[in-house]
Amino acid sequence: FTTVKLSSLRRHLKTHSDEKRHVCHLCPKAFRTATLLHNHVNTHTGNKPHKCSECDTAFVTRGELSRHRRYKHTLEKPFKCTICEYSSVEASKMRRHVRSHTGERPYPCDQCSYASKDAYKLKRHMLTHTGEKRYECYVCQARFTQSGTMKIHMLQKHGENVPKHQCPHCSTLLSRKSDLGVHLRNLHSYMEEAVKCRDCEAAFHERYAFLQHRKTHRNEKRVKCAQCSCTCNQ
Repeated sequence: FTTVKLSSLRRHLKTHSDEKRHVCHLCPKAFRTATLLHNHVNTHTGNKPHKCSECDTAFVTRGELSRHRRYKHTLEKPFKCTICEYSSVEASKMRRHVRSHTGERPYPCDQCSYASKDAYKLKRHMLTHTGEKRYECYVCQARFTQSGTMKIHMLQKHGENVPKHQCPHCSTLLSRKSDLGVHLRNLHSYMEEAVKCRDCEAAFHERYAFLQHRKTHRNEKRVKCAQCSCTCNQ
């Protein structure tokens, strides 16, 4: 990384630091810079200050607006591969593409020999070690480690009964559009009064985020014996 501005160098150096001094007052998350924190808080409040000049869409960050304009309006692909004719709207996609030429896999699994070209695929791979099954079939409640596997299951096992409406914020599938509206209002709408966790100091303005957080306490052993090392759930 090179730059003519000292301020840009200082900002870049923060990307190499693990220090996260900027803490969200609405949830436990922390960030390296005040700008990242500000963008995150906007996701709680629903504030979208960056508005598209060509349509009615608005976004939380300037980067999201820039990507939207390239995808929907200008169709510009400024990131071009120096090895082949591939070009991309986003720098992150170009970095992943270049790894297909170099063979680089910078995201290794710490439990086996697997390594990935991008962080998302490594995260998905880790589920094979943890056994976590986050995706549930809406029809029969069978659970799966990947959303794609769940969708294949639904098409093969349930055919015409497969719900058609996918929630844009979670893996929930619903059969009627009106049910999707109810789901969005109940679980994903912004709440003025934050819901507080009874087991820690976390607070949430979205019910879905609160319910997901509660799962992190599910297997905690919070009651400790005063006379030995035994701990219990109750």
